[in-house]
Amino acid sequence: MSTAAATAPANAASAAAAPPARGKKKIILIGGVVLLVLALAAVGGLLVLKKRQQAADSGDGSTPAPAAEAKHAPEAPPTFVPLDPFTVNLADRDAERYAQVGITLEVTDAKVAEEIKAFMPAIRNNVLMAIADRTAADLGSREGKAQLAARIRRETLRALGYALPPEAGESASAAEHGGRKKAKDAELPVKAVQFSNFIIQ
Repeated sequence: MSTAAATAPANAASAAAAPPARGKKKIILIGGVVLLVLALAAVGGLLVLKKRQQAADSGDGSTPAPAAEAKHAPEAPPTFVPLDPFTVNLADRDAERYAQVGITLEVTDAKVAEEIKAFMPAIRNNVLMAIADRTAADLGSREGKAQLAARIRRETLRALGYALPPEAGESASAAEHGGRKKAKDAELPVKAVQFSNFIIQ
C-alpha cells in the first residue's frame, strides 16, 4: 500500500512538471524567432544606411548622387535646345529655291545646352553651310532629311570642338578641322537633330 501511495504522488508530480517544460520550449522558440527578426531588420537598416552614405560620398556634397545619375538614366527627360529658324538659298541651278527650316538639338544635359548658346554663331554658320549645299531634290525625301539631320549634328559637334571621323568623300583633314576634343559616338553631347519646321519653296 505504501509503495503504491508513494508512486502515485511521484506520477502526479511528473505529470504536473511536464507542461511547464513545454511552455519553456515555446518561450525559447519565440524568443529565438524574435531575435532573428531583429537581427535581419538591423542588417537591412545597415545596408540602407551604407547605400545612402555611398550616394552622398559619390556626389559633390550639395547635390545627392541619385539626382546626378538621373540625367544618364533612359527614363530621364531629354534636354532640347531650339535654334532660331533658318531661311537658306538652296544649291539648285535651274531655279532659285530656298528652304525654311526649324531645328531643335537634343543634348545630354543642361550644361551642354549652355555651352551650345556660347558657341551659337559658329553652330549657325555650320548649319547654314550644311543646308545651302543641298538641292530641293536632295531634301524632298525622308532619306534626304535624315541625311541632313546627321550632317547638322556633325557640324554642330565640330563647332563645339569635337574631332570626328571623315564622312564618305571627305578628307580626314577637313573632318578634323578645328577638332580639339575626341570622343566616342555614345559620349558625344549632341544626341539628335529634330526638325520642327521644314518648307522648301
